[in-house]
Amino acid sequence: MVTIISQSPAETLALGRDWGSAMAERTVVALSGDLGAGKTQLVRGIAAGLGCAGRVTSPTFALLHEYHGGRLPLFHLDLYRLESPAEVAGAGLEDYLVSPAGVTVVEWAERWFVDMIAGPVAANPTARTEVAGFPGAGSAPEAGWLRRVWLEVSGGEQRKISYADSRA
Repeated sequence: MVTIISQSPAETLALGRDWGSAMAERTVVALSGDLGAGKTQLVRGIAAGLGCAGRVTSPTFALLHEYHGGRLPLFHLDLYRLESPAEVAGAGLEDYLVSPAGVTVVEWAERWFVDMIAGPVAANPTARTEVAGFPGAGSAPEAGWLRRVWLEVSGGEQRKISYADSRA
């Protein structure tokens, strides 16, 4: 597991841009964090890194926004209004989470990925945590990867962003 400290929204955006520029098809990025933790800002950066046009906003009421015109399409899901994996499946969103024809980024991913609820330490208690100043983005996942990301407000505009990659 890697932990990055972002000092501002601009740094969070730049981190997302770095990730997006290196992401491959069939990558799912699962975001978890409280309101205002920087999830949508990170998605904006990923969209920019993919070269997707359009204003990125959280699809809280629509559940899904699609962005095209870039190197790969971006599917931006917001599961805030859904309660469980069964509701996610009932909404017809499973294909975006299992094998997307592009990159899927999911806000409130704990509604689907139950193991994200307790946070990064509980999800992998033996993981080595590296703390680095920004940019420290690490390597991007290859095709068919899942990146689990936990965002926390550390104070002011500072965000603690922890992530772990695995095969999807």
